[in-house]
Amino acid sequence: MAKSAIGVMCKAPLPGRAKTRLAATIGADAAARLSACFLSDVASTIEALPEHLACQGYGVYAPAGGEAQLREIFPDSFELLLQVDDQFSNVLHGAIRTLLAAGHDCVALVNGDSPTLPPAFLAEAINEMRRPGDRVVLGPATDGGYYLIGLKAAHRHLFTNIPWGTASVARLTLERAAEMGLETVCLPEWYDVDDAVTLEYLRDELDGRSVRFTAGGTAAATRAYLGSMAVAAK
Repeated sequence: MAKSAIGVMCKAPLPGRAKTRLAATIGADAAARLSACFLSDVASTIEALPEHLACQGYGVYAPAGGEAQLREIFPDSFELLLQVDDQFSNVLHGAIRTLLAAGHDCVALVNGDSPTLPPAFLAEAINEMRRPGDRVVLGPATDGGYYLIGLKAAHRHLFTNIPWGTASVARLTLERAAEMGLETVCLPEWYDVDDAVTLEYLRDELDGRSVRFTAGGTAAATRAYLGSMAVAAK
């Protein structure tokens, strides 16, 4: 059976360039270190998926030059895929097209900002894509974007004229799919950690206080670093 590809959209977590909105709250160095933890945890979740799902992990990154740092963050089983373009739509479409051309039977692209992304969501995405017929699998995020998009064919129209970074991204993507007559499967809602508010979502979840987000991944690296930040703050 051909392997599915799961690509983590990312860049090297450098201070001043990583998680800039979060940096306004916790500082540039801490934001960069936390970003590295997020990537490590998402990758660990992917690597731990059951063997029968036959998945191959990728770090889909830009710009060039961050390979050494990303290689330290991602597991040895992961491959790196440089995907550079000024248009984010081209980055997404290009990554899907490239990974399908490499022989994968389906591709899921996930953001690198959801360290507790539940493994069950990833497994569901792979299983849904492997059913007969064409479809898009979408994981809607609380900010109106999506944390995952899964495809078994490279449909460029899904990414055209999308106002990236707005609260309309998931809705417009689903509208594109409807225009194309493409079946859609929506996963449960989850969240990206981008700012002070979503950082509190994360802290609440890890501390067992969240009623909105439960059954997430263990996020061992993120949990450890947030714990060290709390100790240093005392």
